[in-house]
Amino acid sequence: MADEWKAPEDGGDAKSWKLLEKTLLASVQEQRRSRRWGIFFKLLTFAYLFGVLILFFPGLKLDQASTSESHTAVVEIKGMIADQEEASADNIVGALRTAFENANTKGVILRINSPGGSPVQSGYIYDEIRRLRGAYPNTKLYAVIADLGASGAYYIASAADEIYADKASLVGSIGVTAATFGFVDAMQKVGVERRVYTAGEHKAFLDPFQPEKREETQFWRSVLAVTHRQFIESVKQGRGERLQAASHPELFSGLVWSGEQALELGLIDGLGSTSYVAREIVGEPEIVDFTIKQSPFDRFAQKLGTSVAEHLAMFAGLQGPVLK
Repeated sequence: MADEWKAPEDGGDAKSWKLLEKTLLASVQEQRRSRRWGIFFKLLTFAYLFGVLILFFPGLKLDQASTSESHTAVVEIKGMIADQEEASADNIVGALRTAFENANTKGVILRINSPGGSPVQSGYIYDEIRRLRGAYPNTKLYAVIADLGASGAYYIASAADEIYADKASLVGSIGVTAATFGFVDAMQKVGVERRVYTAGEHKAFLDPFQPEKREETQFWRSVLAVTHRQFIESVKQGRGERLQAASHPELFSGLVWSGEQALELGLIDGLGSTSYVAREIVGEPEIVDFTIKQSPFDRFAQKLGTSVAEHLAMFAGLQGPVLK
């Protein structure tokens, strides 16, 4: 077996060996330092990606541990009620189902601050509320209107067991609207000719660049009238004998009322806030928010991808009826 190698003992070779030893030690230290920094940056990247995941995917909530205790569940309807918005039927219905299914939910509050929106989305939520009330008869649902609970928002609220609002809240606006513009005279002044090619006699009706036709206007009004009738019937079904429709013929005219007036008209059942209802009506002051919220990324993508199309549709009069 070969003898173990030893550093030369003469002075010149010894200096060379020490220099080589220092170089090797420095290289090892540098490798260790690089490894430590590599681990640090990997951990930092992981923490960043984890934060992004939580931020952009709000469904991965980490605060639901509080639902293991008795609580009053809150689902918020805020802003326009429409598909792809925070107050869409998918979001609201999903949140309501989760709230009702939780065994520790003692009552559900629908906290409303909305001017209304799509009659279709409002109808979906209204129907699901009535279904959930039937499926969970021991869990009451209360609607609490903040600044505004109008049109489609009130449509939804009328499905609740009881409705509360502040004395200065704006409530009601039981009506339907659809708006567009007319640019015929402006086009004539500018000297622009409109050319539309369709298959179907009325395919281009509501075109703001063409003169209105009486029969098409009457037809569109009939569509709005049917939607208004459906709205009224749903409110009557939800509120029942509490409504004072006979004493105020303009109750379903589209007018909006203060909370104090709404109480007299039977549109609401009492004056109070979310915390008041949780504490005094439900009997459980501990509140857990089940609202499904959009992430900043979702909001940005949505605005970027749909705002132009929505404004063009509104500009051209292609937007559907809106409960107002």
